[in-house]
Amino acid sequence: MKWRLVAALIATTLLVILVQDIPLSYYIQGVQRDRIITGLERDAFVLAGRSEEALESPSDENTAVITEVAKRYQASSGARVIVVDAKGIAVVTSDADDSKVGASYFSRPEIGTALSGEIASGTRYSQTLQQELLYVSVPVFSGSRILGAVRLTYPAQVVDDAVATQLRQLWVVALTTVLLAGVVGYVVAAGVTRRLKMLRASTERLADGHLDERADEGAGASELRSLSRSFNVMAERLDGLIAQQRSFAADASHQLRTPLTALRLKLERARDLIHTDPDGAAGRLAAAESEADRLGTIIEGLLLLSRTEAKSAVAVPVDVAAAARARVDHWLPLSDESGVAIRYEGATQAVASVVPTATEQILDNFIDNALSVSPRGTTIVVRVESRGDRVALHVLDQGPGLSLEDCARAFDRFWRASSQVGGSGLGLAIVAQLAEASGGSAKLEPRPGGGLDASVLFPAD
Repeated sequence: MKWRLVAALIATTLLVILVQDIPLSYYIQGVQRDRIITGLERDAFVLAGRSEEALESPSDENTAVITEVAKRYQASSGARVIVVDAKGIAVVTSDADDSKVGASYFSRPEIGTALSGEIASGTRYSQTLQQELLYVSVPVFSGSRILGAVRLTYPAQVVDDAVATQLRQLWVVALTTVLLAGVVGYVVAAGVTRRLKMLRASTERLADGHLDERADEGAGASELRSLSRSFNVMAERLDGLIAQQRSFAADASHQLRTPLTALRLKLERARDLIHTDPDGAAGRLAAAESEADRLGTIIEGLLLLSRTEAKSAVAVPVDVAAAARARVDHWLPLSDESGVAIRYEGATQAVASVVPTATEQILDNFIDNALSVSPRGTTIVVRVESRGDRVALHVLDQGPGLSLEDCARAFDRFWRASSQVGGSGLGLAIVAQLAEASGGSAKLEPRPGGGLDASVLFPAD
């Protein structure tokens, strides 16, 4: 991945440079050519002004002065100078020898254009010099008369060389930019991939069973720090779930061992008595059925607790007050049979956000526990209160109550109070799990006058 990132950055930088520098190179070539032509035109007009007197009043002295000026100009600029009269006959050249003086240049297109009063510039191939030339021809005026023309020729290779020098500098800068992009890309990619490799190593260690493995959240880019935090949250959650499952399995195996052992003993005893003492065997079988029922209750509680721990249900709006009144009506016949009164009091409507059936299951567990410990002649009160952003559900009894320590432990799995008769010890654990799945919390508190206040707080919808 590191080298792919480096290659991608270099390729992007190179593409930007090519898109920018190729048109720029053509622009530089055109600017350089225009600059030289403009300079040659300026110099040609200067030479034309100096040549006016020599063409208007030809003399050896005037011709010698212009010849010397032309030779000095060629020596300093590298441009060849030819001055012709109105007939196109060479009067002055900047060549070392004067063999071209007197030759006719009228057939040269640029000379003809200049003698017609216009400026001529461009490039053409010289058969004599066997090279491409850049030329400028300007007329020599005296008033409105054209006395002749001045032509400057310049090797086009000089322009190409000047452009090539500038382009070399441009490409050196471009290459340096690409190399710097590669270095920067390597540094950045190495930092990113190093953090990813560390995170991968942490993931592999976690997969190997090292549940205490955590990623470093304090280094790297913000996205990598966020990824490390997400990894740590996942690891914490996974560690908690596995610890929860281990505890669950340990508690379940411990709690199931006792009824299974008792069931086996009772069945073995019944088998021994079936021929000698049929009545005793029947009693053992009845006791075995009781243990089987207890075992079934524990298993059902474990399954329900496992489903509630999954937290897959979505909370929905539930009228807790209406649900509480319905459960009071449901339990009223059994409470009358037990000699315990049960009534509802509180809000007429209290809508909370609760997972489906959680309200009914919580109320059934609370009321069942309250009925099992309430003396005859006492009252169980089911109360619902709205408290701003919370809805409180209370079940208050007048039983023996619990100590503060027992109230804190009551929601542990398989815990049972010493005064509790039977039961699987899972009811309150299920209540706590359903409350948590709904975004609320469950609590037991001793009542000042005796008994317990079993309550759940739900988030209001």
